[in-house]
Amino acid sequence: MKNWQKALIVTLITLTIGGIYLLVVFEHRRNPGVAPQTNPEQNLTPDDVAVVRMMFPTSFEDALKLQNTSVWIKNGYTMPYFPYEGGRIVFAKSAGVIPSAQRLDIKKVIKAAAPAQVDDGISHGSRQVFAAFALPGGTSLYATAIGVMDGAQEEYFDDILFFYDDPHTIYDNWPKNVWAAIDAHQVLAGMSELQTRMSIGQKTQSDSSSEGDRTVTYDQAGKQWTITFVDNKATAVKTN
Repeated sequence: MKNWQKALIVTLITLTIGGIYLLVVFEHRRNPGVAPQTNPEQNLTPDDVAVVRMMFPTSFEDALKLQNTSVWIKNGYTMPYFPYEGGRIVFAKSAGVIPSAQRLDIKKVIKAAAPAQVDDGISHGSRQVFAAFALPGGTSLYATAIGVMDGAQEEYFDDILFFYDDPHTIYDNWPKNVWAAIDAHQVLAGMSELQTRMSIGQKTQSDSSSEGDRTVTYDQAGKQWTITFVDNKATAVKTN
């Protein structure tokens, strides 16, 4: 075989391989199929994107910013409160625990040492920080613990305890009948876990960590609720 014939054969083989490669690339681009999604879109609800402000307090000076403001209880039915009379907290007269979504009009932020036998929901340390507040339409003052001091260490729980904006406006997408139930501290079939906590509090036990698909028991200041959620809707509501 002559040299020019050998060269022609090599050229034809090369062109054939190249043509096959180009055909494969063309077909792949024309019909790429379903590409894997590395960042799939999340199906966010209005509740997921609601703006809940935080203050991130780290000092007593930060806590003082609550004075002359209104807050709403986020951690309902967990925080004891006491009369605040004559410039002191009357620990011997517990007023109960503060209901969910309750508005507090904070008048003063003070430091005080709680008696060892008093459980006010927060560790005692050397001193505690309290918010002294009035209830809407009332003139009597009460106090609840919001922080603890232990030597040079300080810890504050404002962001856990309070909404800084009216939750009615934060979750203004909730139907009127749901808000009516929350304001009455009741639970309706169809309410979500978040709506239920807003109504009857955060003191709970559950049979699963899968929020929205589980049975939860709530302690609403001694009243027990057992609620089953399916697809994040209350399907069975029992009280005792």
